[in-house]
Amino acid sequence: MNYQPGIHHITVMAGDPQLNANFYVNKLGMRMIKKSVNQDDPGTYHLFYGNEAATAGSSLTFFPWPRAVKGEPGTGEAVTVGFSVPENSTDFWIQRLKEQDIPHGDTFERFGYTILPFKDPDGLSLELVFDDTDISLDSSWKGTVEKEHAIKGFWGTTLKVTAEESTAQILTDILGFEKTDSKENLSLYRTDAPIGHSVIIETADTAPGKNGRGIVHHVAFRAKNEDHLEELRKKVMELGLSPTQIIDRHWFKSVYYQTRAGILFEMATEGPGYTVDEDPAHLGEQLILPPWLKSKRELIENQLPEINL
Repeated sequence: MNYQPGIHHITVMAGDPQLNANFYVNKLGMRMIKKSVNQDDPGTYHLFYGNEAATAGSSLTFFPWPRAVKGEPGTGEAVTVGFSVPENSTDFWIQRLKEQDIPHGDTFERFGYTILPFKDPDGLSLELVFDDTDISLDSSWKGTVEKEHAIKGFWGTTLKVTAEESTAQILTDILGFEKTDSKENLSLYRTDAPIGHSVIIETADTAPGKNGRGIVHHVAFRAKNEDHLEELRKKVMELGLSPTQIIDRHWFKSVYYQTRAGILFEMATEGPGYTVDEDPAHLGEQLILPPWLKSKRELIENQLPEINL
């Protein structure tokens, strides 16, 4: 695998799983690359959406709890998720959102990019970032949006904090980002990865957010392999933070820790990847359970609502 530092995945709290899947697959044209369960709460789904090739840096994942209350964004969390789309697709996406009855704001410029803001059904703030980055995706999968306009993966995310320094230190000293620009209360940190390359730190003196649907649960960053993950874990400890032990998530190994700003970060290995247990041509079509939950399949399936796409 060609490792480059950057975002691995972002996980969000959601409400109704059918509404969530319909929005991201049918309306935005993303691919459901994994349909599984929350490993800490197996009676609920864990849904993964990504680009057609399911590459690292493209997977937005959700924990849908139908009874979850709506969250309120604030400081101490990731408040916006940005998708990278082809630079010449602005007119297409404005029309697409209109046709799909997705309200959106006006386009605006930030750090040299054109941005189209909108929200998902649970209130998560989303942005389409029109980017000329070329990414080659080897896949025969076809979604509801033609490839020349389709979402390529993450552009990045915006972290809202009361002070920049401690979060910036993690990004630059541990996760491989570099500060490249700033304007007013926004600072841009980047890597050289084609997708998942950007984090914006927004400083604001506002109230902390309230957890619920539409709120980012955690942001995961890429690690090359388990040895690299352990190196990064030690660096987190040297900053005086308290990372978990390495946890086996079946598709990757992970370490979690809370930043001083209150944001939950994860570091995740690139392998073995989302194709370790499914044919690449048929990702997300069946409920996939990690090995340690397979004996409970019948019980789990009886608890989960059906999702139709």
